[in-house]
Amino acid sequence: MSKSTILKPSRRAVLAGGAAGLAAASLGFPSIVRAADKSLKVGVYGGYFKESFDKHIFTEFTKASGIAIDSVAEPTGEAWLVQLEQSARAGQAPADVSMISQTSMLKGASVELWAPLDESKIPGAKNVKSHLQNRYPDGRLMGVGAVSWYITLVSNTKVFPEAPTSWAELWDAKHKDQLGLLALVSNSFLLEVTATTFFGGTKILDSEEGILKVMAKVAELKPNVKLWYRDEAQFEQALKSGEIPMGQYYHDVTGLAIADGYPVRSTFPKEGGINDSGSWAVSKASKVKDLAEVFIEYMCQPSVQALLSRKVGTSPTIDRKLTDLTDAEFAAVSSEIAPIVPRYDLYQTKADWLSQKWTELIAG
Repeated sequence: MSKSTILKPSRRAVLAGGAAGLAAASLGFPSIVRAADKSLKVGVYGGYFKESFDKHIFTEFTKASGIAIDSVAEPTGEAWLVQLEQSARAGQAPADVSMISQTSMLKGASVELWAPLDESKIPGAKNVKSHLQNRYPDGRLMGVGAVSWYITLVSNTKVFPEAPTSWAELWDAKHKDQLGLLALVSNSFLLEVTATTFFGGTKILDSEEGILKVMAKVAELKPNVKLWYRDEAQFEQALKSGEIPMGQYYHDVTGLAIADGYPVRSTFPKEGGINDSGSWAVSKASKVKDLAEVFIEYMCQPSVQALLSRKVGTSPTIDRKLTDLTDAEFAAVSSEIAPIVPRYDLYQTKADWLSQKWTELIAG
């Protein structure tokens, strides 16, 4: 996951007004066969995020299935992928099932790290949004969307009484020295935002020539950018105070700031918010793939996806209509506007080149 660990506690904070924990009997989940004395190692991102899963999600899964969860705190970035690869070569699995970023899913697939999943054992996967069903080139299912979140256009309401409506607002010359933007090509997804806003979609990113055209457009933002940020806390504070009154940030965290009374807003532009995500994947070295598939099927259930939104602050990986989320609960974590989906393939195949050009042309 590209989100840094610095503010994970606030980003994963429980949203106000969450529903009570689910009872196993309310799940409508007859396919689970109770598995006494069975356990499963599950890797999730550390800190408050893991604590939220331990408290609100894993306990309910154990009630429903009889399978105990031994949760493992994953490092962010690719360190966990490297650890999984090295362990798999030794026939070991530090976790049976892990939450994996989309770029790491692709990198792991290139060495067949992920065990193919039996779709007949995970019928709920068909309800997961198609771009969150990860497949090998031959069509085998290798990952299923676990959680997703949005990066949106944020602004200080005292400085800007009117909400912006388009990502194009960032390029307006009136915003000189007013923007805070994520610093890295691989976590800002500004290539995709720019391609969608000005070039009719992300297909232009299929060639290096097209990427350079898009980067030239991104470079036009430089006079407006006061902060290219890696430390999310730095931008969050500047946004709240109005010192840096506009930029891109996480929708769920901005909602928490609003709930705390700060004069900020999160806008899903007409082009869509940026929808980033992680998927559940099973190490090929796991000896309990059958239990991992029970877990993934459970996590696909509409009631569990709704619980994740209420208690962990993530966006459903299934159609909102399948859940019982209220309009307010859904708006706190997501939007009906079609999202901008990152081109994760680029960050696998052109990572070094993209970083080099990004530094040269934009954020250097």
